[in-house]
Amino acid sequence: MAEKEEGVKLIGSWASPFSRRVEMALKLKGVPYDYLDENYLVVKSPLLLQLNPIYKKVPVLVHNGNVLLESQLILEYIDQTWTNNPILPENPYDRAMARFWAKFVDEQVVAIGFRSLVKSEKSIDIATEEVQQQIMNLENLIREKDFFGGETIGFLDMVVGSIIPFCLARGWEGMGIDMIPVDKFPGLNRWIKNLKEIEIVRECIPDREKHIEHMMKIVKLMRAA
Repeated sequence: MAEKEEGVKLIGSWASPFSRRVEMALKLKGVPYDYLDENYLVVKSPLLLQLNPIYKKVPVLVHNGNVLLESQLILEYIDQTWTNNPILPENPYDRAMARFWAKFVDEQVVAIGFRSLVKSEKSIDIATEEVQQQIMNLENLIREKDFFGGETIGFLDMVVGSIIPFCLARGWEGMGIDMIPVDKFPGLNRWIKNLKEIEIVRECIPDREKHIEHMMKIVKLMRAA
């Protein structure tokens, strides 16, 4: 068992996909850490406001007194600090492409995906088609692979996995929408099955029923806004 790394603390939230991906990375590396769960949608704690006064959101990683923000940057920091079980590809081109697609997911898919959750019944078909067009890019990437990184889970798997099957899909399910049907996305569904077989991933996936209920609360808040 690994000795506890001095000063490793993660401030996150059980329902945040951005927190979940950081936990996956820490678990994959075998780094023990202290975890503080934030109910930041209700009230932001003084600690969160102190550590992340700019964005006021999770996750926040504290390592030996150094504060790190933004999940993708935290993943890269973890990978460079603890070099066992690499997360990012070694090849420079593959590494750049992993970053490119991760940026695409967090900037494009997240925005379009959450926007689709608040569409009216009249426009939901158009929203669904728009989301599926974006997700098809990922289907084409994973089609011939077990994982986006190749044979094992890596950086892009953590980014995509945390936000699509284990976050947005819970919202779509709560609305009665099968956004990733097997017949249209066989590669992604095979990949999701592979992810669920990995222990560290299973440990980081929120309870399905609880998460669906949470996502429906998010939808209600977004519609009210």
